Amino acid sequence: MAPMTPTHAPQLEQDAQDPGLIRLSGHWTLKTALAAAEVLRGVPDTLTGIDATGIELLDSAGVLQVLRVAHRADLSEDALRFRPDHQALVCTIEEVADDRPKPKRDFGVLAALERLGVSVHATGHNIKALCSFLGENLVKAARLVKEPRRFRLTATVHQMEQVGLDAVPLVALLSYLVGAVIAFLGSTILRDFGAEIFVVELVNIAFLREFAVLLTAIVLAGRTASAFTAQIGAMKAREEIDAMRTLGLDPIDLLVLPRLVALLVTLPLLTFIAMIAGLAGGITVGAFDLDIPPQMYIARMHDTMEVRHMLVGLSKAPVFALVIGLIGCLEGLKVEGTAQSVGERTTSSVVQTISLVIIIDAFAALWFMHMDW
Repeated sequence: MAPMTPTHAPQLEQDAQDPGLIRLSGHWTLKTALAAAEVLRGVPDTLTGIDATGIELLDSAGVLQVLRVAHRADLSEDALRFRPDHQALVCTIEEVADDRPKPKRDFGVLAALERLGVSVHATGHNIKALCSFLGENLVKAARLVKEPRRFRLTATVHQMEQVGLDAVPLVALLSYLVGAVIAFLGSTILRDFGAEIFVVELVNIAFLREFAVLLTAIVLAGRTASAFTAQIGAMKAREEIDAMRTLGLDPIDLLVLPRLVALLVTLPLLTFIAMIAGLAGGITVGAFDLDIPPQMYIARMHDTMEVRHMLVGLSKAPVFALVIGLIGCLEGLKVEGTAQSVGERTTSSVVQTISLVIIIDAFAALWFMHMDW
């Protein structure tokens, strides 16, 4: 390695009029890092500014050394001066090398109220964005009536296969097991009253009205909403959606509407499959644990089952499908272009979808109960 000449060595001079202002010159690179560290030992205690415009050669190591001194002295951005051709490097290093400790979180009452207000404002903003996105999709769906050529049949069928057909084994298995658990728990309590036969009504009403559609919606919220967000978010990160708009194509027609239509068609069908699987789980427990023959169980189920319970459950399925599709696609379109943003939006879509599905189901159950349906 060639020896360092005196003119290239890092140098520090104090301003004659302002001793707190230091002027740096020479080469501030990785090769001169040790020499620069020795030079910076002469920084005055009352540092007011750093003039680095005299530095001839600067790399990331030199920038880090200068910024570290500035941070220790708590200097503002105006107190640091670099050459214009060094400014881009300094800005880049400042974004990734801020080693200042994060401020401690305030756990006071006012801070808690502030965080509550910020959360409420963010929730209101999300609700407003979701309603706006719903309106946009309704307008684009109405346009398909006038211009049916915009409808992407192939994409819709492909999404129906991924959303519906591929989810059948998981939905059926979970519904079967939950139906068996409900029958077992119900029989445990009803056995004390000698009314084990009423387990049939318990499983029928619970699955036809609530559990089938709720389990299906939660499974699709975790499975499908996250997939929608990840797929559209990855396209947003790769600027494919911007390319679609440049070509005059509408991302709503190409990406959102096929997914919404696929969910609207397949979620009611999956709900019906979940109903059948849940009832089968009840029959299994009745036959092997309650000593109720399957013929007797099915006859009792045939006598007590009401179609209105199934209609109440199926009526919620399109609403849940709309919620899952809209939130999953909207969060994907909100991705800002980084892999971290894709992960954050995917998590957000799953949390929002599951929460909103349960809230809507609770209000719907209360409304149907008061309506005596």
